[in-house]
Amino acid sequence: MLQSEKISAVILGAGKGTRMHSSLPKVLHSIAGKPMIQHVIDAVVKLGIIRIHLIYGYKGNNLKQKLSHQQVVSLNWISQLEQYGTGHAVFQAIPHLLNNEKVLILYGDVPLITSSTLQRLLERYQKSGIALITAKLSNPNGYGRIIRDSHGKIMSILEEKNANVQQKRNIKEINTGILLVNSNNLIRWLNHLMYNKKDKECYLTDIISMAWKEKAPIHSLQPNSIYEIQGVNNISQLIQLERIYQKKQAQTLLSLGVMISDPSRFDLRGKLLHGKDVCIDTNVIIEGEVTIGNRVFIGNGCMLKNAIIGDDVIIHPYTLIEGAQIHNKSIVGPFAHLRKGSVLEQEVHIGNFVETKNTRLGKKSKAGHLSYLGDAEIGIAVNIGAGTITCNYDGANKHKTTIRDNVFIGSDSQLIAPLTIENGATIGAGTTVTSDVAENEVIISRIRQFPILNWHRPTKKNKNI
Repeated sequence: MLQSEKISAVILGAGKGTRMHSSLPKVLHSIAGKPMIQHVIDAVVKLGIIRIHLIYGYKGNNLKQKLSHQQVVSLNWISQLEQYGTGHAVFQAIPHLLNNEKVLILYGDVPLITSSTLQRLLERYQKSGIALITAKLSNPNGYGRIIRDSHGKIMSILEEKNANVQQKRNIKEINTGILLVNSNNLIRWLNHLMYNKKDKECYLTDIISMAWKEKAPIHSLQPNSIYEIQGVNNISQLIQLERIYQKKQAQTLLSLGVMISDPSRFDLRGKLLHGKDVCIDTNVIIEGEVTIGNRVFIGNGCMLKNAIIGDDVIIHPYTLIEGAQIHNKSIVGPFAHLRKGSVLEQEVHIGNFVETKNTRLGKKSKAGHLSYLGDAEIGIAVNIGAGTITCNYDGANKHKTTIRDNVFIGSDSQLIAPLTIENGATIGAGTTVTSDVAENEVIISRIRQFPILNWHRPTKKNKNI
C-alpha cells in the first residue's frame, strides 16, 4: 500500500481493563516486553499507514508517556473520558477523519493481529462498503455472532447477550470487531447509532445492519491464524497470548537453524540477529536488539539485552549481559554480570560472580572470580585475581582505572581510581593501590604477619557452675 493512499487507522485503547485487576491501563500490559497496543501500532505501520488515531481514556498520560518514542508515525491522540461502547469510541474520531478515506478500526487489546491479514482485508474491501474480519470457532462463547441471509451475505451482527439458545449453539462464525469502512459512510452511520439504555452503550456493530439495508457491499475474511483475533480481558489470557507469540518466534528461529533446547522455555523480547550453529539452552531471555555470531553457546538461565556477541563465544549459565560487546572466542560466566559499556576483546575470560561496567578488557585478559571492574581500561593478557575491586566512585564522581598489558593483579586487591598501572607490573595479593604503578614494578601493601606468643583460644564457660 502506498503512503499517499487515503487511509487512516483508528485504534481503540481507552478502557481500564477492570478484569486485569491492575492499576495499569489494559493496553499497556506487555507481550514480549512490548505493550499490547504497540504491537497493533507496529502492524499498522508495516502497511504504510501514517495517519493513526488513538482513542485513549483511563490514565491517558501513562499511555502517552509509554508511546512517546514513536518515530515512524505521529499518533493523533483523541480523548474518550467516559466509555459508552465501541460506537461511542469511534464517534470521537469523526472530526479527525478525511473526506472519503478508508478507515481501519482496530483494538489495542487484540495485540497479535498481523500486517499480512490486514493487507488481505484492504484487498477485500470494495468502494463504499465494509470489509470485516470474522472467525469460525468451535466454541464461540463470549463473541457476537455473524448473521447471514439465505444467499450467504452478511446482514448484521448479533451480540451474544441478545442471542437465543439456538443461535448461540448453531452460529459458529463470530465478529472480531476489526473492519475497514469508508469514512463518509462511517460518519453517517455513527450519527444514527442508537444508545442502549440497558447496557449504557452504543455498538459499532450496528453499522453492519445499516450497510446491509442500504445494499452496501459487505465482505469478510478469516484471519491467517485464530490467535490474531484473540483479545485480552484478564491476566490469564495475556499469558496465553505471550506463550503463543513466543512459541511462534522460537519456531521461526528453529527453522533458521538456531538450536533452542526447549521452545516453551525461551523468550525473545526484541530482535535477534544470529549466525550459524547457535545453541540456546533453556530459560534464556533475549531483550532489545541482540546480535549473535557463529558457533555460540548460551547456557541455561542467561539474559542478553542490547548485546553484540562474536563467534565461538561461550556464555555459561545464569549470566546477565546488557549493553555489552563480546568478541570472538571469549568465555563468560557462570553467574557473571556484564553491564552497559563493557567490551571483551578476543579470548577474554570472565568467570563466576564477576561484574563489569563501562570496562574494556584486552585480548586474552581474564578475571576468573568474584571481582568488580568498573570504569576501567584493561590491556592485553592481564590477570585479575579473585576479589579485586576497581574503586571507581569517591562518593560524588566516577574515576577511571587504566591497566596496561601483561599486568598481574593479585587476589583481594583494591585499585583506588584515578589510577594507572603500567606494562608488566605486579600487584601482590591483598594490596590497596592508591597511586600510579611504574612499568614492571612490584607493589605490595599489607600488614606484616607476626605471631602472638602464649595465646590460647577461648573456651565456653560451664553454665552449671
